[in-house]
Amino acid sequence: MTKIKICGLSRMEDIEAVNAAQPDYIGFVFAASKRQVDMATARTLKQALDPGIETVGVFVNHPVAEIIALAEQNIIDIIQLHGDEDEATVRLLQTQTGLPVIRALRISSPADIQATAANYRLFDTYDPSQYGGSGAAFNWDLLQGVTGDFFLAGGLNIDNIAAAIQQVRPYCVDLSSGVETDGFKDREKIIEIVEMIRKIVD
Repeated sequence: MTKIKICGLSRMEDIEAVNAAQPDYIGFVFAASKRQVDMATARTLKQALDPGIETVGVFVNHPVAEIIALAEQNIIDIIQLHGDEDEATVRLLQTQTGLPVIRALRISSPADIQATAANYRLFDTYDPSQYGGSGAAFNWDLLQGVTGDFFLAGGLNIDNIAAAIQQVRPYCVDLSSGVETDGFKDREKIIEIVEMIRKIVD
């Protein structure tokens, strides 16, 4: 069954929503973003999160020492690198933290689909102006023939999620703006889409 990640949580209301919906993963964005959280906020939110839901820390060209500190304090369970981090950084974080690493690849052509030492790849929409979070989908045909477990992001919502799962067959779908209203996580949208995904036979 396809796993589900709800990314960009920043308020206690968001935690209450995912505790009700029960996705597999949630994401705290530590990179500059309207969804950005700091360590103190993430710690408070993590303490209120259902322990059965794993926490992904999302970073863009972040100091390695700060990522390691978040891991050591058990604020994050998985590391997601969404910037220009190299393979040496991936391996260093794996070694220093013992946590799985997701490496995001922004896709505009088959050449963008690269191998990595990371535990998972995340395929997102290429937008030269930002590192993810564009809310736009990319051409999923580019992923035909891709093997291994990967996360699929980029403009996923209630209208296209079923097609994405059936066409691309990702290990996990990564949702953010698609479960928001006026820029904030929407409890009903989160619950609705998680229930819908759980019913899809993939």
